[in-house]
Amino acid sequence: MPTDTIGALIDAYMAAWPGLRRKLAPSTQDQYRRYLEVVRGIWGNLPAEDLRPADVEALMEKIGAEKPGRANNILFALRAMTGWARGPRGLLASDPTHGVGVFQSDDGHKPWTDDQLAFAENNLTGMLRRAFFLSRYTGQRISDVVRLGWTDVDGDTLTLRQKKTGVQPVCPIFPELAREMATWERRPGPFLLQETGRNVGKPVTTNQHWKVFEAARKEHAELRPCVWHGLRANAVIRLRQGGMTALQISTTIGLSVEMVERYSRYQDRKAAAKAVLREFRERKL
Repeated sequence: MPTDTIGALIDAYMAAWPGLRRKLAPSTQDQYRRYLEVVRGIWGNLPAEDLRPADVEALMEKIGAEKPGRANNILFALRAMTGWARGPRGLLASDPTHGVGVFQSDDGHKPWTDDQLAFAENNLTGMLRRAFFLSRYTGQRISDVVRLGWTDVDGDTLTLRQKKTGVQPVCPIFPELAREMATWERRPGPFLLQETGRNVGKPVTTNQHWKVFEAARKEHAELRPCVWHGLRANAVIRLRQGGMTALQISTTIGLSVEMVERYSRYQDRKAAAKAVLREFRERKL
């Protein structure tokens, strides 16, 4: 397979995935494929050896000015491909991502606001509604949510080994989620099934979910600022409000303690502000 252009190199990298010594999870493949197609659209016909760090840096600055997370994901996918292409394979002599840094985020993905949560609860339907409730109240990645089904229910908890980390959290089924699940039919397979197209009734993939959510964001202005991953932050905040420690939340959701603390900052800052305001008012009295 020729690899002289960026587009050809992308094709060769994707074709090599089944034989990689370090396997890529299907969710990672979906993500890399999505962002490498962005690279293909920009540089697909460019000779692979002509791509330079300055080009990648310029792209990062352009996209990152408005969407730093998207810029980072493009860089991660490109870096994975060029890492594969260099070394013993000898498909690239230099690393076009060398020295290119990611955009830093101090707080992780932002939680959805109360208004956004209420809008979603009142307007989302079908598969996307199910995904919303599962993500909001379990805090799991969408790559795991699409795999959840009745066989993962044990009393008032949900348990599923995470694809990305191998961690197996035990998620409580909160009353809000329990009420929603009570309306779902009991059947084998995952909760989320495709609702349109030739594969109606078949399981939803992570990539298909993103397409459905993106369509909902375009249709509803209220959801355009929302990032699906922000629902993990909402799940963390809920547990934090319930008095759970970072370690307890880490065990319940399957996040690192450090990430739990990052997500919790939204709640902790708000709580601190309310405490200051309450103390100020009491002094005024």
